[in-house]
Amino acid sequence: MILPKITPVACATLIAVAAAPLAAQSAQTAAPTDAGLAADTLTDGRTMQAIAQLQSELDLHPGDPAILINLGIAQAQSGREQDARISFEAAMRSRDVIELETANGTSTDSRRLARHALAMLDRGEFRPARRSAEQFTLRD
Repeated sequence: MILPKITPVACATLIAVAAAPLAAQSAQTAAPTDAGLAADTLTDGRTMQAIAQLQSELDLHPGDPAILINLGIAQAQSGREQDARISFEAAMRSRDVIELETANGTSTDSRRLARHALAMLDRGEFRPARRSAEQFTLRD
């Protein structure tokens, strides 16, 4: 399966829904809701709020790959690239492999999505675009 090109903007809302698990779930509480994945918070650009929300959710659902991927996205967008790498790698190592639906409507498994996010991180695709002086209005 070839992943579609996911832009950094689309990646901000990468996980919309966690679907049925591909592997047996551990004896955890119920999977996080869409709100627990902070997709709306990430879409709105509130990365610090998303990080706090996702870390709290991770306390309730340790090792959940959907939470880890969105946490990594939020961390990467806030410039915390080493933390993002740790989150993406933890999602890849998770014993739970779940089918995830991305914000653009495609589905893939959590390990593949985490690898894709790591590659985006390596290419610097989460970094904000540099602005040139020509983009701003100046007074004479």
